Amino acid sequence: MNREKPKSRRTLTVFMLTMINVATIGSVKNWPVTAEYGLSSVFFFVLATLIFFIPVSLVSAELATAWPKVGGVFAWVKEAFGHRTGFLAAWLLWVQNVVWYPTALAFIAATIAYIFKPELSQNNWYTFSTVLLVFWITTFVNLRGMRTSGWISSIGMILGTFLPGLFIILLGFIWYFNGQPTQIDFTVSNLIPNLSNFSQIVLFTGVLISLAGMEMSAVHARDVENPKKNYPKAILYSALIILGLSIPGVLSIALVVPQKEISLLAGSMQAIAIFLDGYNLKTLMPLFAFLITIGTIASVSTWTVGPTKGLLAAAQAGDLPPIFRRINKNGMPTPLLIMQAVIVSFISLLFVFLSDLNEAFWILVALVSELYLIMYLLMFAAAIKLRYSKPEMNRPYKIPGKNIGMWMIAGLGLISCVFTMFIGFVPPDHIPIGNKSAYVWIMILGTGIFILGPTIILLFQKPDWKKPLEHES
Repeated sequence: MNREKPKSRRTLTVFMLTMINVATIGSVKNWPVTAEYGLSSVFFFVLATLIFFIPVSLVSAELATAWPKVGGVFAWVKEAFGHRTGFLAAWLLWVQNVVWYPTALAFIAATIAYIFKPELSQNNWYTFSTVLLVFWITTFVNLRGMRTSGWISSIGMILGTFLPGLFIILLGFIWYFNGQPTQIDFTVSNLIPNLSNFSQIVLFTGVLISLAGMEMSAVHARDVENPKKNYPKAILYSALIILGLSIPGVLSIALVVPQKEISLLAGSMQAIAIFLDGYNLKTLMPLFAFLITIGTIASVSTWTVGPTKGLLAAAQAGDLPPIFRRINKNGMPTPLLIMQAVIVSFISLLFVFLSDLNEAFWILVALVSELYLIMYLLMFAAAIKLRYSKPEMNRPYKIPGKNIGMWMIAGLGLISCVFTMFIGFVPPDHIPIGNKSAYVWIMILGTGIFILGPTIILLFQKPDWKKPLEHES
């Protein structure tokens, strides 16, 4: 007979939570998208932090400490708007990751190519094949349980994210202060972008989404020592570290790679190749490609399981056929993970059908953004609603300023999401889009189809979906 484990004490320090946040959000793979902006990327990073990153962090912290239930966003939105809307939120969190995986995996494919043959990074069939191979291997590894997944994530983040990231930044500083030729001019006029041109600022979608994910780490907010005081500190330190890594990292890429030549898949490796070539260190190229590959695989491994937990909670509530509630001996939702891998495989065909890999990559990033931002709209709205419908609920961390404070923080998040969703439908000028009308229709139809997923599923819902399975009895 299993004994219930005692509740964990609040032992997370500000430093620990800060590191969790940095590991969740920070990633070298996001830098090439933002590097397209050159010096004005600094402006967009700061803007995204103020209007999106901080609101998401504070709102998700309040919800996570008040409703620390399995399912995260599913539980929060369900509490505010009912079961069906909660299922939609869980679905969106899961499905946006399904669309995101091919982008991260394509980055892995491009990075691996630099170990053997850099030209392969622009080969469609190579990219598609590598995406399938890596994701299916990652899926089967995660079936072994969270302990294995945790080790991969921890080691991968240190070796494959922090070390290569710091290396790119260091070489960028050395390159600039040694007076080497640069691709950007450090002037005030270049710092502020042209905000009147939507096709110029559409890449802000990528910047904003690169700061998404705090709702995942917010589940730890309840375990922080004195959350009311220390959680905001951890958020502030996390934002400073993430910006402190991302801004110089992005500028280092923009410094040496011409804007029109930046590959959204291999931009980081392009910069490293130029740096190493300039300092006669070409022999280190395979090493850094290997490290970045490990780091990105660790990131994919971390996210492979996380969102399926929310969908599993929805399945256990009877929103999916009983087969999707099954877990293996390691506690992993095997049918959900396998179904996820199958869908990712089909989505990855986009890398074959579209001749330009940058175009395929950006379409997936933009589609991810639309789905993710709709989920955030539900989360912000739920936070406001729960202040009125559940005012008696104990909130170990609570956004200051009473209900007005919540309206200001969550309202800012709502506005940022709506604005970013709008510009996400505009084809960018920086990336060669073959057919701009087709791009818009792909975005509209893709977003619509994925949003309607829960509605279609529930049309076929049967009473026996709610019956407990043997392991749940």
